[in-house]
Parts: sequence; C-alpha cells; structure tokens
Amino acid sequence: MQTISLKHPDRFFINGVWTPPSSDATVEVLSSSTEELFVRVAEAQEEDVNRAVAAARKAFDDGPWPRLSHRERAAYLCAIGEEIDKRVADQAILLTQESGVIKSVSDAMSAALGDVFRYYASLAETYVFEEERQPGPGSGNVGLLVREPVGVVAAIVPWNAPAFLMAYKSAPALLAGCTVIIKASPEAPAAGYVLAEIAEKVGLPPGVLNILTADREVSEMLVRHPDVDKVTFTGSTAAGRKIGAICGERIARCTLELGGKSAGVILDDTDVEAAAKTISGWAGWLTGQACSSLTRIIVSQNRHDAFADALAAAFSATKVGDPFDPTTQMGPLAIARQRDRVEHYIQQGKAEGAKLLTGGGRPIGIKKGYFVEPTVFSNVSNDHVIAREEIFGPVLSVIPAKDEEDAIRIANDSNYGLNASVFTNDVDRAYAVARRLRSGTVGHNSFRTDFHIAFGGFKQSGIGREGGTEGLAPFLETKTILLDAYPSQYPKAKTSKL
Repeated sequence: MQTISLKHPDRFFINGVWTPPSSDATVEVLSSSTEELFVRVAEAQEEDVNRAVAAARKAFDDGPWPRLSHRERAAYLCAIGEEIDKRVADQAILLTQESGVIKSVSDAMSAALGDVFRYYASLAETYVFEEERQPGPGSGNVGLLVREPVGVVAAIVPWNAPAFLMAYKSAPALLAGCTVIIKASPEAPAAGYVLAEIAEKVGLPPGVLNILTADREVSEMLVRHPDVDKVTFTGSTAAGRKIGAICGERIARCTLELGGKSAGVILDDTDVEAAAKTISGWAGWLTGQACSSLTRIIVSQNRHDAFADALAAAFSATKVGDPFDPTTQMGPLAIARQRDRVEHYIQQGKAEGAKLLTGGGRPIGIKKGYFVEPTVFSNVSNDHVIAREEIFGPVLSVIPAKDEEDAIRIANDSNYGLNASVFTNDVDRAYAVARRLRSGTVGHNSFRTDFHIAFGGFKQSGIGREGGTEGLAPFLETKTILLDAYPSQYPKAKTSKL
C-alpha cells in the first residue's frame, strides 16, 4: 500500500508548534480501495478547539500578521506555494488513499495547489484594498473605503478534496490578514498535516494557521465559539443549514459551499452520442463525489431513449478498479458510509419506478474497497427522490422534457443551484439558456467549473463564492473613513493600494 510519513500525526498544529492533544482519542482512516489502516491521527476535543481559537485570536489581536503589508503576507504565501510544489506526490497519494480519487486526477489536482497560493499572493499588487470615494454633503471633504481582514476564520473542509479546499480557504484569508483554524475531516485528515508541516517550515508567525481534526460535535463548538469571526464551510446542505443558523444567532460571517443536483440540458441540435460520451467521461471524476457533478440530464422526450441508451453504454464501459492503476477510470467511494448511502439511493430509484439501464450494484470480482458500479437511470421524473436529493456518487438520472422551455423549467425546479451545463452547437442558444438557469456556474457542452473566476451556488447550494477575486472579498470587512483633509501618507486624489 502506498503511503507517506507524517511528522506528528498524534498532535495538532496550534500556535506554531506541534501540540499534544488533551485526550488520547484518535481517528483511524482506512484506505478507500483496500480497507486497510492508512493513518491514525489525534482527534480534537473541546479543550483543543479552545486552544486553537485562543492562539488565532491572540495572533490577530496582538500579533504582527494583520499589521504586515499585503506584500509582506504575499511573500509567505509564495513560500508556502514553493513548499507545496515539493509535496505534490505526497498530496496525490493522500487524496487517492483517503478519498478514492484515481491517481491521474490526484496528480493533477495536487500539482495545482501551489498556484492557488501564488495567485492570491499576486493580488497583493492588483486588488484595491483602499480607494477614494466622494463623500455626501456634510460628511467631510475626503471619503475613503478600506477593506480590512474580517478576523479569526474557522475553515471547515470535507473529505472529497481536502487539500484543494484548504488552499482555496486559507490562501485568500491569509492574504487578507486573517488568522485561520482549519478543521480537517476525520475521514481525510492527512492533507492538513502536510499543510501544517509546510506552515512550520516557512515560519508563519505563531497562531496564524492552526490545524486540527475533529468530528461534528466538536466542530460545532468551533462554529459557536464567540472568538471566531467567520466560518467558511464546504459540505452538505444539511450541515450548512445548521452552521448558517448558528452564525446567524451570533451575527458571525459565513461562507457556505453546499450541495448540488446539477443539470445538464441537452438541446435538440446536439449529437446525443457525443454528449453522452462527454457526460460519462466526467461522471467518474472523484467517483461522482463532487457537489458540482452533472447528475440530472434533461433531454427532449423524442430523443430520451436514444440519449439514455448512449449514456448507459458509455458509462458502463468505464473501467472501475485500483485507483493507482493508470488504466483505471473510476475508483472507489471514500468511505463505507458513503457507499451505503449511494446503494440506498439506487434502491429508492428502483422503487420509484425509474428504469435502471446499467450498474446498480458492486463491481464483480472486487472483494475489498468501497466500490459501486457506474449507474444510469432513465425515465426519471423530476419529483423522484433520486432527482431531488444529492447522492454524491456515480449515479445519473435521465429526465425527459417536452421541449426547451420545459427543460429549463425542470432544470430550475430544484432546491439546489450550484452547477449546470447546456449542450448545443449554437453558442447564442447556449448563452440565452445559461442566463435563464438559476445556477452559480453554467458550462457549455461539457462539465465545467472555474475557481479562477468564482465558484458557489444559488438557493440551497450555498452563500458566497470561493476562488478568484470573489473568493478574497468574504475575508474582508469594508470600512468607511471620512476626513476633513487627506492624511500626509495618502497621495491627494489618487487611489492607494496597500
């Protein structure tokens, strides 16, 4: 079994040092493909959370970090990016072992991590953190709008892409001047240890970045903690709803990237074979454990059967197996609990009367690991459970529509609005339909998302955005300063960038 050595899996990274846990509680993580013990790490309790929050609070209130210039903080981010580049192979192994992602995808995702930190470092030169605004009558002679760090940030990450999401939460927060507590998932904690080792190596000031692993109950203590100014969370809508409610009670800021039931709308000028191959090719990405996956495929009634058959043929040809085998196209699900969940939804789909075209069980000949077959249902009604609820696995539903107008209606008839795609040869039609879809991202002729621009959802798919400049804004508070005259350090009538 491929593995890596972690420096201190029995400790937490708090206040810049490896801190012994307050109890002997541990979390055992099994390999998704072999069910063998992969790593054992310390499990945080309330006392450990309080230590981490206290360290982050002190670092923000009294430490140098928020008072450094953006350029000075950017230098640290560049150093982190360089060290991440040296650990790409390690992060890829962790993602494959803990989450079941095939190695080729793990390699690509891990290779991009350093660029996330370098991108946010570059915003130190281009993002407008302070600008002049014209004050209203009687409000002074000079108006300044400044953007300052929101404070102590709790970043709660899931198990499907932990290192990727840690990067997109911590890099903008750190550039903004925030201090951060990363709460790693007990199902996939190892990426947090690698990031902690890097933070130690580059010499981040004490308390700026703290990392621990905890279950839901202890994580809720972090969300409720009065010294946490902002929570950024990626995970299920059910968990996000509770986090949002807690933050609302104490008026804490929050960014919530939640579930999805994303629609692929197949217009009548699209080649069904080509569309089916494209959709099936992406459906196995992260073994369907991606909130943005296209899982509701909407096609006109007169083309439904042809498309569904083509999709089933393409998806059933997907090679399922050892995620470290370069010929494998889809690996296992991350954990046994998730496999049970997916199998439960498959049984519901059958019970509701949807037609099972392919899959629905466990791959023949694979004795170990949390594998399920690539599964396609046709003749799915949009009110079926498998069309309404996020399954988080390789299960696709083909839904017939009367016409294009009906397809748009069906696509929007969902509690979610994270991602969508329009399949058509006419870019004008693609744009017109995209503008009518209630979704945070809409792609053309493929599964597409882009964290370089922005990622996030409408409706119950979340609040706020991650990635790009939009992903920096949630870690900043806006302050208005009204003065009688320009301060000496401020170039008269010019915008200043810190």
